[in-house]
Amino acid sequence: MSIASRWRALSQLAISAWHARMDDSGKTGFTTQFPTASADRISFPRKIAYGMGAFVNNMLAAAIGGMVIVLNLGLGMNPALVGLLGALPRITDALTDPLMGYVSDNTNSKWGRRRPYIFGGAIAAGVIYAALWQLPIGRSESFYFWYFLTGSIVFYLAYTVFATPWVALGYELTPDYHERTRLMGVQNFIGQLAYLVSPWFLWIMTHKPWFEDQVAGAAGLAIGIGVVTIGVGVLPAIFLRERFVAVASDPSAAKESGLAALRRNMTQFFAGFGTTLRSKPFLKLCAATFLVFNGFIMISSFQTYVIIYYVFGGDQEMGSRYAGYAGTLGAASTFAVIFIVTWLSTRLGKRKAFFASTGISIVGYGLKWFFYNPEYPMLLLIPVPLMAFGLGGLFTLMGSMIADVVDVDELETHQRREGMFGSIYWWVVKLGMAAALAAGGFLLNATGFDVALGGTQSTQTILLMRIFDAVIPMVASGLAIWAVATYPITEERAHATRTELENRRGAPVAA
Repeated sequence: MSIASRWRALSQLAISAWHARMDDSGKTGFTTQFPTASADRISFPRKIAYGMGAFVNNMLAAAIGGMVIVLNLGLGMNPALVGLLGALPRITDALTDPLMGYVSDNTNSKWGRRRPYIFGGAIAAGVIYAALWQLPIGRSESFYFWYFLTGSIVFYLAYTVFATPWVALGYELTPDYHERTRLMGVQNFIGQLAYLVSPWFLWIMTHKPWFEDQVAGAAGLAIGIGVVTIGVGVLPAIFLRERFVAVASDPSAAKESGLAALRRNMTQFFAGFGTTLRSKPFLKLCAATFLVFNGFIMISSFQTYVIIYYVFGGDQEMGSRYAGYAGTLGAASTFAVIFIVTWLSTRLGKRKAFFASTGISIVGYGLKWFFYNPEYPMLLLIPVPLMAFGLGGLFTLMGSMIADVVDVDELETHQRREGMFGSIYWWVVKLGMAAALAAGGFLLNATGFDVALGGTQSTQTILLMRIFDAVIPMVASGLAIWAVATYPITEERAHATRTELENRRGAPVAA
């Protein structure tokens, strides 16, 4: 069937579905258009198992971002160098993430395409992260820079081996438009549990009764994080099964020589990479994610500095305590956000739900200017629940929307490439984090901040820190709404795509 014929058929299916949904008055209803079949539902225990991967994914991301401040506050490293340490290892992800996606998509083992890597990657990431923070004392700034840079690159490689197949597994667990959102809601809910704890990492590392100094605190905390990573990260590999196991099989490939197989794999990898980057709906989602996530992460460190040096006049212990309160409240608020956004998605559609959640977060960021007040420090908690709509809505909706994109891609390319889409998407997330950490360090220097001045920072420094803290995420989130405004995959189109796919290939084979 030609591409034109295929889209004509899809259009007819979508029109038929729309007419079938109209009530007697001729107006469309406000309920779910296509009920979820029982065969498409994922049991709650399986959703929990998948969500355990989100917990590890979020914990590692939050830990590496939240603990890196120790290099500045505990070891005196230049903030710009600290920012580079967050950014430079992500350059390797530009290659390793898509490669891991391709490897996972094309693995053919009795355990599946995803599960072996999830299991081994969780173990490797936990061990390496614990080792990374065992920093020797009394070395030069150059030593710490190269030590941490080398260790971070190795850590992120192990992180990729775990995270890329885990993300891809989620895209294929159900073919249903709304069940995908429910799955992503559950995994995001469980993932947020990591953010109940991570805001307290700085306080834990600084707490004198437990650790001699912040460097010793980082070493001890990292060991605990590594143990949790291993124990929890292997659960999705143990308890979940894959829907598409045999799609990677290629009988002719077994007869190829090593060089021929390598040439074929590299050709297919670059062809698949290019095809993925030509998907306009996917690029819109990547752009929106980069903007929302980048805006949040860029000011996450600023927020801590503003709380410590503006609200509390340089008192690190009190500032870190209230930063912990804000972070915990934000994580707790996100639980409610996930329920609200999932509900909105099933009523309004995924695109409009994204507009609503991101718009609310913009209001929250703006309110920081008014409620970060040295005279009434508790007021800094008021904007937090509104800001939680940003990332809470983003990671509830984006995974579900990308799963819909994967179906459209299969319709056009005859390939299931969850790994490639997931790897590129999460590379954008990690690239956003890297860019934000690097820019955050340089922006902090641009404010004139000097850690040696303590609570006597200049008035201009405090003003610039507050401006960056409020304005940057507002602008980035507004641009994200603009990027998604023309995202084309509606529920009707997703349903029509699934119908044609299943007519063409039949039901998937479960492991």
